[in-house]
Order: sequence, then C-alpha cells, then structure tokens
Amino acid sequence: MATPENIGFTQDVLNDYRAQIEASGRSFVYDDEDENSDEYAHFYFIGKYEGRDVVYDAVIYTLRLQHESELYEIAEHRAAKHFPQYKKISYEEDENGNLAALDPLEEEIGLFMAEVIMELEEDEAVKVKEHVDVDANVEFGVSLDAGLHVEVISPKVIDKFIREFNDDTLKLDATLYTFQTQEAD
Repeated sequence: MATPENIGFTQDVLNDYRAQIEASGRSFVYDDEDENSDEYAHFYFIGKYEGRDVVYDAVIYTLRLQHESELYEIAEHRAAKHFPQYKKISYEEDENGNLAALDPLEEEIGLFMAEVIMELEEDEAVKVKEHVDVDANVEFGVSLDAGLHVEVISPKVIDKFIREFNDDTLKLDATLYTFQTQEAD
C-alpha cells in the first residue's frame, strides 16, 4: 500500500514528469544518473496504481543479463564459502588507464568463480523467465522491475512494454531460459 507521503503520487510531481515525458517524444524518460545499456534501462513513466496516477520508477533488462547476474551471484557466494579470506575483487586502473594486475588471491578467486560459472552454464543450473515485479512500498512512486526475453532493451521495446503494461495487455513468456557465455570477438 502506498503511503501518503510518497510524492510520486502528487499532482505537482506527476505534472513535472508528464512535461519531461512529452518533451522527450516518448512514453518515458531515462534516469540520467544510471548507466543504461543495450541490455539494461532505468526510466520513469506514468501509469496507474490502485486506480491512481503515479510515476513508475522502472528497470528493464534482458533475460541474458539477468542470467549472467544470477550466475555471478552464485559464483560469488561459493567463492566466499571456499575462501575464508574472500573479498570482492575490485578492478583498478593504473596511470595509463589499463586494468592493474590482480593480486594472487584475487586471481585465484577470479579463476574459481569462472570455473563455477562454466560448471553452472554446462549443467544449465540457472534458468530465468520473463517477469514483472511491482513494489509500492518505496519512497518514490512505484518501483517496477522487469526481465524480458529480448536481445536489446531499445526505446521501441520500452515504449511497447509501457503501452502493454498500462493497457493491461502485457503477456509474459513463462518459458524457462538458460544462456551460454558469448565469446568476445
């Protein structure tokens, strides 16, 4: 249930976002503070929640990205159990902008995690499917999190998603998918 102090439901904020959205020529505006990519987008749009207009704070990503994320989380968890002195690997740049070499422990942890990921992929142990999660128990508007089985999260994909979400015609694919890491060319 949305709380009354949530300004994402207020007329002034709704009017501000409507103006921004109209100026953008789309049905949404990107969150400029986030790093959007071909596989991930953070944006705002206007929709209804429990019969009231609200600003949706939305994130959409490809199932491939979700799959990779889940593989990495599992590998990180296993690394933390396997290495008592585990710490997240932090990649730093040297004075030339190149990635600095990892220390021996970080390198060993990285190799361990890569092996876990390869094993999980080979066993098709992680499966993902299209989903939309909505959460009104947030400080601003309503949070929306969606994974879609598309190659790219383009403005066209986002516009279609918003239209179908707002029209209540969105059909999610219940198929479970697994992916293989793509080799860089």
